[in-house]
Amino acid sequence: MGDTPDRSANAGTGGPAVTIGHPGSAGAALSVDVPVTPAGRAPDGAGWRGGDGGGTGLGGGGALPRRRAFGAERLFQGFTMAAGTMVLVIIVAIAIFLIAKAVPALNANTVNFLTFEGWFPNEAEPRFGIGALAFGTVLTSVLALLLAVPVALGIALYLSHYAPRRIGTALGFLVDLLAAVPSVVFGLWGRDFFYSPVQEFSVWLNRYFGWIPIFGGEGPFGRSILLGSLVLAIMVLPIITSLSREVFRQTPTANEEAALALGATKWEMIRTAVLPYGRPGVIGATMLGLGRALGETIALAMTLGIVSSISFNIIENGGNTVAANIANAFGEANDVGRGALIASGLVLFSITLIVNITARAIIYRRREFTESAA
Repeated sequence: MGDTPDRSANAGTGGPAVTIGHPGSAGAALSVDVPVTPAGRAPDGAGWRGGDGGGTGLGGGGALPRRRAFGAERLFQGFTMAAGTMVLVIIVAIAIFLIAKAVPALNANTVNFLTFEGWFPNEAEPRFGIGALAFGTVLTSVLALLLAVPVALGIALYLSHYAPRRIGTALGFLVDLLAAVPSVVFGLWGRDFFYSPVQEFSVWLNRYFGWIPIFGGEGPFGRSILLGSLVLAIMVLPIITSLSREVFRQTPTANEEAALALGATKWEMIRTAVLPYGRPGVIGATMLGLGRALGETIALAMTLGIVSSISFNIIENGGNTVAANIANAFGEANDVGRGALIASGLVLFSITLIVNITARAIIYRRREFTESAA
């Protein structure tokens, strides 16, 4: 009966041990306690030696090399941390500059800066407000997104799941080229070429849908929120399309094949597998396009009617944005006028910052998307 090793755990403070019994005289067993340590760790803190016959460690492999106090990894880590910190420093510096330059003009203003619709900072008694400019900025950007996002998603889905590879690559390259066209070119094209079709379309909308407030009015039509939003939608189209296309292509093949194996059609597979997976990316692309639209300057300065008033009518001449107003009024502004324009820039800076923070928060809610994209 003494041929079978007797295994028991030692309850001492030294940790668990294995007791091996050997037959001896008078049937007694010789107990040898062998300490059990976690895998890869030696009892004395030294690495187990193996492979070369040295040491008494269990298993092979040498000890992990010690991390050097200063090496390429530490250098790269410090460089990336410095770069990220520099971005935050630049943002804070811009905010401080805008606030310092805007305070004197805000103190000289004789009306409410947030609610007044006019812009008269160069008068003896300065009067200017950001209400109409902020309203026009948000209205043109939101309308541009409503026009651009459905088209961008359709193009992205066609390029990623319907078009042959060669055709999809060529068309994707052409769509990406739109992002390289300067803003002034879009502005000139919208003012000189796109103006007449939009004017005729505005007259048609007013004739048959004038009972809707956004299409009402008696004219004139042409240089309106509609024209500026259409030009702006074409400008943000390549940004949303490119990012959405890359997100749709990252959909796991197993998800698509599983949907098709269950009998789904191509569109049902896209609706159940591709779109849910790419939703955070599409939201991020849309927010990035919104940030691009909020800061557009020259194209809107050439296509809007430059009228500072709050109106939901999108076909009558009028409309103005913060960026377009800065471009048009900076040349003839006095000291107070320049301070007022910088104050409006501070508002635009705040709006853009809020949009980007919101986009990051929405994407962060889907941790699996950020991990797969990494």
